[in-house]
Amino acid sequence: MPVDFSPSNHASETRRVRAALLQKVSGDDDMFALGTSVARVVQMASSEDQGTHDLAYYVLSDVALTQRILRLSNTATYRTASGTMVTTISRAISLLGFDNVKTTALALLLVDALSNSEHAQSVRVELENALCASLVGREMARLSAYSGAEEASIAALFKNLGPLLVASHEHARYREIQALFGSGKHTLGQASQMILGCSYDALSEAVMAEWKIPEQIVRALGALSAGVQKPAASRAEWMKQVASFSAEVSQLLARSANPAATPDARALLARYGAALGIDADRMEDLFNIVQGEMTSLLQSMNMQPRPKVEEPADAGGLPNVLLLATMDAGETTEDAFYPSGKPYNARELLLAGVQDVTQMRAAGDAKLNDVILAVLETIYRSMGFRFATVCLKDPRSGQFRARVAFGEDKQARQAGFVFPTTGPRDLFYLSMENDADLMIADASIMKIRDLLPIWYRNLLPDARSFIVLPLVLGKVQLGLFYADRLEPAPEGVPPDEASLIKALKQQVLNALTP
Repeated sequence: MPVDFSPSNHASETRRVRAALLQKVSGDDDMFALGTSVARVVQMASSEDQGTHDLAYYVLSDVALTQRILRLSNTATYRTASGTMVTTISRAISLLGFDNVKTTALALLLVDALSNSEHAQSVRVELENALCASLVGREMARLSAYSGAEEASIAALFKNLGPLLVASHEHARYREIQALFGSGKHTLGQASQMILGCSYDALSEAVMAEWKIPEQIVRALGALSAGVQKPAASRAEWMKQVASFSAEVSQLLARSANPAATPDARALLARYGAALGIDADRMEDLFNIVQGEMTSLLQSMNMQPRPKVEEPADAGGLPNVLLLATMDAGETTEDAFYPSGKPYNARELLLAGVQDVTQMRAAGDAKLNDVILAVLETIYRSMGFRFATVCLKDPRSGQFRARVAFGEDKQARQAGFVFPTTGPRDLFYLSMENDADLMIADASIMKIRDLLPIWYRNLLPDARSFIVLPLVLGKVQLGLFYADRLEPAPEGVPPDEASLIKALKQQVLNALTP
C-alpha cells in the first residue's frame, strides 16, 4: 500500500472517529436494549396513577432490579421511623417517591448494562460519577419551584453518558482523554473534542436523541457558557445549569473527603451560587445529604465506595501529574533516569508530545513525514531509547524498510533495518499479524531470543530492551515503529504511558488513512 500521500483533513477525520464510535454503540445489541429500556422508563408519567402502576410493573418484571430497589428502601437513609421492613415495590415507591425510584431504576439500568465491561475499573469510576450526579440533581429539583423539576435528576444522570460509553466501548480513547485532561492544560470537553472529534456532551446528546429521549432532557446535556452563571430565564436553561453543576459536584465528591473546605467548592459556589440560589451553608448541606444517599445507593448494589484521592496539602494546588515537572526544571541530574535510561518523567514528556502532534494535525497543513518524525522523536526522547526508527512497506521492492531514524549510529542501523514482507513467524511478523504492541523488558530471555530473526541479531546484537509498535489498518500491514536500549527495563511501561504511546501511534495511522 503506498504511503506517500497527504494526511486527511482533520475535520473529516474527527467526524469519522465520532461516526465510528456512534456506529459501534448503535450496533451493540446490549446498548440497543439499554436505550429501549431507558426510553420506556423516562416516558413513564408521574402525574397519573397509571405512571406509578407502570413503574411498579416494570421494576417487578426484573428480579434483580426489584431486589436492589427494596434493599435501597431498607437502608438507614430511607427506613421509616417505625423500622418496618419494606417488602413491596408499591411501598418502596410510596416511601422513596416516584421520581426517586424512576431515577434509581435508570441508574441501575446503566449499572447492569455497563458494569461487566472488560474495563470495569474505568467504567466503575464513570458510573459512580453518574449515580452521584443524579442524586445532586434530585436535591436541586427538590429545592426548585419549577414544575417537572425532577427531570433535572435524569439529565444529571445522563450528563455522564459520553464518558461511560467511551470507557466501555473505546477504552484506549478514554485513557487518552483522561491523560490530556489530567495534564491540567485542557478541560474535559477540550480533551474529548481533541481525541473523539466531538465533546463528551455532544456524544451524550447524540446517543440520547437516538434513544428517543424527550428533547427537553437531551437539550439539558449541552455545555454551558464559561464563567459565572446568571439566574435561568427558563426551566430548560435551569435544567442545563443543574446538569452541569451536578456533574461537577459528583467529581468533587469523588476526590475529596471534606469537599466543603476545598478551593474547588468555592469555585463552584462562585460559578453557580447566584444562578441556583445556593450559599456556602446550603452547599455544605447538599454535600452531606448526597454523600449519605450515595452510600445507601452503593450499599443497595453491594458496592463499596471508592477511596477518596486527595491532593497533598503541600502540593501548591498542582495535580499529581504536574508535580514532577516542577522539580529541578531544566536540569539533568543523575537520578532523573532509571538504570535503563528511561526518564522518570516519561509520562509528562509523552503527554507533551501527544499535545504537540495533535495540534500539528489540527492545523491541517502537516505532511505525513512531519507527523511521523514528530511521533518518532517523541517516543525516542520521552522513553530514553538508544535507537529508534519507523519501517514502512515499500511496494516496489516487497520489503519493510526503515525510512527515518534517531539515535546512535542511526545511518548504518537505518540502512540495515530491512526485511521482506513475507517470511518466518518471527517477533516482528507476529506483532504485525496480531496488531500487538510489544514492550520487551529483557531481550536476553531465551524465549524472546528464539523469536528474533537473524538479520536483527546481526544488526542490533546488544539491544537488551525494546518496543515494537505495528502500523496496521484493517488487515493491511503498513510497517512498524521500533526503539531499543542497551539495558533491560524492568520498570516496564505502566498503563498511562502505554496509552499515550498508543495515542501517538494512532496519530500516524490517522495520517495514513486515505
